[in-house]
Amino acid sequence: MEINRQAKFQIGQVVRHRYYPFRGVIYDVDPTFNNTEEWWLSIPEEVRPRKDQPFYHLLAENADTEYVAYVSEQNLLADDTGEPVRHPQVKELFGPMRDGVYTIRMKNAH
Repeated sequence: MEINRQAKFQIGQVVRHRYYPFRGVIYDVDPTFNNTEEWWLSIPEEVRPRKDQPFYHLLAENADTEYVAYVSEQNLLADDTGEPVRHPQVKELFGPMRDGVYTIRMKNAH
């Protein structure tokens, strides 16, 4: 049986966690789980995601701080607030937001 690993969300899209109070902008996508077994096992079993799905790297924020998060597709929802993400690295990687999605900043070749 072949599993469809096409990502539901895109780089630059603002998303929020399905269960926990944080949101962020996607800056990279892995087609399947690509982190350590120790990290995966640290997630409580009752909410531990499947490994056979896209995982997203987020510039994330909650009410208190900004950080980097690694989240399974099953635990993300589109964020439709239209609010910008305040993470300090957003301006390094992205240009302006259009329709809830940040434009990708082109890197200058040297």
